[in-house]
Amino acid sequence: MSRIPRVACCLAALLAAPTLAADKVSDGVVKIGVLTDMTGYYSDLAGPGSVLAARMAVEDFGGKVLGKPIQLVSADHQLKADVASNTARKWFDQEQVDVIADLVSSSTAGAVMPVAAEKKRITLLSGPGTTAFTGEKCTAYNVHWTYNNWALANGTGREVVRQGGDTWFFVTADYIFGRSLEEDTSKVVKAAGGKVLGFARHPSPGTTDFSSYLLQAQSSGAKIVGLANAGADTVNCIKQANEFGVTPKQSLAGLLVFITDVHSLGLDTAKGMYLTTAFYWDLNDDTRKWSQRFFEKHKKMPTMVQAGVYSSIMHYLKAVQAAGTDDADAVMAKMKATPVNDFFAKNARIGPDGLLRHDMYLARVKAPGASKKPWDYYEIVKTIPAAEAFPTVEQQACPLAKK
Repeated sequence: MSRIPRVACCLAALLAAPTLAADKVSDGVVKIGVLTDMTGYYSDLAGPGSVLAARMAVEDFGGKVLGKPIQLVSADHQLKADVASNTARKWFDQEQVDVIADLVSSSTAGAVMPVAAEKKRITLLSGPGTTAFTGEKCTAYNVHWTYNNWALANGTGREVVRQGGDTWFFVTADYIFGRSLEEDTSKVVKAAGGKVLGFARHPSPGTTDFSSYLLQAQSSGAKIVGLANAGADTVNCIKQANEFGVTPKQSLAGLLVFITDVHSLGLDTAKGMYLTTAFYWDLNDDTRKWSQRFFEKHKKMPTMVQAGVYSSIMHYLKAVQAAGTDDADAVMAKMKATPVNDFFAKNARIGPDGLLRHDMYLARVKAPGASKKPWDYYEIVKTIPAAEAFPTVEQQACPLAKK
């Protein structure tokens, strides 16, 4: 080969190099969307705090990945499935969003996941609890990060039965999340030797008067009133149960309780309640260090949802870096191949069903006299190992995991 053709080849390769580099990141930017409840029932446990957690992850990563900027967008899905799916479709089609995080509420997550799968974009669920999202409703582009109803049921339900709470009545949010949590906990109660005496299902969101549902629970004679709801629903249920005199004769089991709920209730009202959580700010030095940074900006300690948003986005960005591209298939492969080791989880892995399996914690709310500082609300009763906290891949029955 002569010198001139060789020079021409080299020049052609050099000219092509920037194009190849740009092709590694679609549209020259990695764009993250946080779709959450900004003003409604779940805004305290997710909402602006989830957006802050996502922003902290982007900033801590350095604001760039593979030499390209990371952009963050957010929106309020208003707890409406159609708003969530329409927002997701617009983000994917018009704004080139690569990944959607949080998606607090199972109805909105269930509406967005199929859209994301169709567009080959990733969803990182931190707020929803429905177990089926990594079971029969699993997709190749979804990761269920923080908790699911199976973990909550096995953590709280099993322990309460062991403590003698062997008859249950459920007050349940009447949509996919609440029904799933009720079903999962019922199975645990029965397997542990307990009995389910009935349930009362309330509309959600929108219910403020829980008197009729609590009176049904009271008349059932059950030892335990299981609250299969979340956010403001749970807070209002617990307050009204105390007002109506339910709690002196029956015990409440908050199946999904957040630290912001306990803060709203106060320790006098919430003391002694068992709950299961994926995260507690005062667990160790790493959780305290990150949570203090969050508190300085938000003036509230983080919930497990907000901590999960940070952790999931950080893991996603590391996977983009390792894959050398933001292509969803390549990134998902790296996310599943790489263990999660951060303040949120240690040696955790994403299974072929998309479920992140990590340790969970059984906690008991402290009495006022046992709390020594602001937000010192939980006594960690037990660490539940990942293998016990979450269902196996086989139990999940995700069709993708069988391939």
